[in-house]
Amino acid sequence: MGLHLNDSGDDLAENHEINVTPFIDVMLVLLIIFMVAAPLATVDIKVDLPASSAKPAPRPEKPVFLSVKADQRLFLGEDEVKAEALGPSLDALTHGKKDTTIFFQADKGVDYGDLMRVMDALRAAGYLKVGLVGLETAAKK
Repeated sequence: MGLHLNDSGDDLAENHEINVTPFIDVMLVLLIIFMVAAPLATVDIKVDLPASSAKPAPRPEKPVFLSVKADQRLFLGEDEVKAEALGPSLDALTHGKKDTTIFFQADKGVDYGDLMRVMDALRAAGYLKVGLVGLETAAKK
């Protein structure tokens, strides 16, 4: 218990044992809350992603742009490239520097699967720094 009676005097001796019952109660309540809330945290809803209103990052001196047009043609800067020649073309443009950021932009009508194939080609070529380019919109207040 919390106190022991001491027959030798009027003072009560302190008991230095920790009562863990409130701690266990709080932990069980938190466990139940997390068990109920965890399945609700996953989202399986199709969404139409909005444009970003974030402040744009400063542009490098000579950026490398990779563009995908609506008709699935690839452009590296102003020059059209074939998908199978993307790696060597990027190596020639960046002088083999694999840490160069590639700015990737695509038409709205391009299929998501086609975008992923281009991203896979970039990864296979060794270019892991990819910046997605979008239109700037006014921030809503």
